[in-house]
Amino acid sequence: MKVGDVVQDFSALDQNGEEVTLVDLVATGPLVLYFYIKAKTPG
Repeated sequence: MKVGDVVQDFSALDQNGEEVTLVDLVATGPLVLYFYIKAKTPG
């Protein structure tokens, strides 16, 4: 993934266990996505 790449919509659970989608989050304002590796895995 590079800066400016377009990603497909996806959903995930928020801190309250409620489903949110990328489209919903982008609609409410600026968004920063941060991905990190799973704990205790090489990488």
